[in-house]
Order: sequence, then C-alpha cells, then structure tokens
Amino acid sequence: MSYESKDEMKQSNTIKEIPETERPYEKCERKGAHALSDEELLAVLLRTGTQGENALLLARRILYHAGETGILSLHQFSRERLMKVKGIGKVKAIQISCISELAKRLSKASYQEALCFSEPETIARYYMEDMRHEKQELMKLLMLNTKAKLVGETNVSKGTVNASLITPRELFIEALQKNAVSIVILHNHPSGDPAPSREDMLTTKRILDAGALIGIELLDHIIIGNNCYVSFREEGIL
Repeated sequence: MSYESKDEMKQSNTIKEIPETERPYEKCERKGAHALSDEELLAVLLRTGTQGENALLLARRILYHAGETGILSLHQFSRERLMKVKGIGKVKAIQISCISELAKRLSKASYQEALCFSEPETIARYYMEDMRHEKQELMKLLMLNTKAKLVGETNVSKGTVNASLITPRELFIEALQKNAVSIVILHNHPSGDPAPSREDMLTTKRILDAGALIGIELLDHIIIGNNCYVSFREEGIL
C-alpha cells in the first residue's frame, strides 16, 4: 500500500480527497489554531476553493501571488487586486480584506493600554501596523491636550513627505481647531529604513519653528520603518 506525501495530498482537487487528519478544519479542531500553517489558516477562513482547486491550493496561490512573500502580502492587496487572482470573486476578496484589517486592529489594540505620548516606543508600536505596509509615504498628525491625552488624529499628506509640500499653516489649523497644546507627527518610509532624510529634517524644523510662534509644541517626529522606528526626540534632534 502506498502513501501520498503531504504536498501530494494538498494537490487534491477537493478538501474531501485529503485524508481527514490533514484537513485544516479538522486539524484545528484537534490541535488548535496555533498548529496550522499560514496556508491552512487562510484555507479555513476561505472555507471553499474554486473549480478544480481546493481551499489549500487557493490559499497558497493568494499568499504567493505574483512573487509575493507570504502572509504579509495580504496587507498589500486591495480588493480590486485580489479579484484579479483566478478564483477570487467579490465575496472572497471582501473576506480577505476583512481578515487583513482585523489583524491590523488586533495588533493595534494589543498596544493600546501601553500607549503613552511621552514614550516614543509606545507610539511607534501602536501605529506600526497602520503605517508600515503603506506603499507611499503617509504623514499622520496626533493632537494632544494639556494632559497629553489624544484629542484628535488626522492624515496630513500621502505621497512624498516634502518640506515644500507640507505647509505648517494647514497642519496647525487642524491643531487649533482641536484646541491642541502639543502635537506629534509620524510618517512611514516604504523602503523599511526609518533613517531621516534631508527633507525629513527640513520638514521637522519648519513645523517646530511654526509651532513655537503660535504656542503649540512639537513633541516628536517619529519615522516608521519595517518593525523599527526613529524618534527625533530620542535621537536628540528635538
């Protein structure tokens, strides 16, 4: 009697053709979700595959579509891009988009209690999942009251964070409307390297100087990289 390898079993057209011990749903039931691979987890959530392809194979194609590198690729997919993958219709595209958003929110919520605006590391961790997957540079403005509590946040710009494009006037109008007494700015580097550029330094100085004139303090400028960050406050630049 011959036995199929695990990879061969995953080539089966339907989940029912895979031995029960290797089916993702049953495996999760027996061993828990932690025992499942990324492909198996996604397959359980997708529930069904497509014609001639089981959910495991479909999950694998999604995770490694067009040279993508696995589970992190889910953050890069828009609903429109997902629907270009063979076998992904509107329903599955919405499911996957919601999975990605849920992952971001879980990560953010896990750092919420530790968030302190006088500690750059907690700010960076809290906003990391929101910003590190962005394909373009995104600048976010955080506005604080006299007790250093957040009274508002907004996206200031998307695209190149350039000193000539970001006007302190627009930024501080927003802060004044919220009666903020201090602000923190964050932006991401899509390259993953958070080292400040010359434009980052110029932008920070313009905002710092403008804030000093109207009485709103720039507490920090934090640059988000790929699971790393640079704080101008920690580096002694502010």
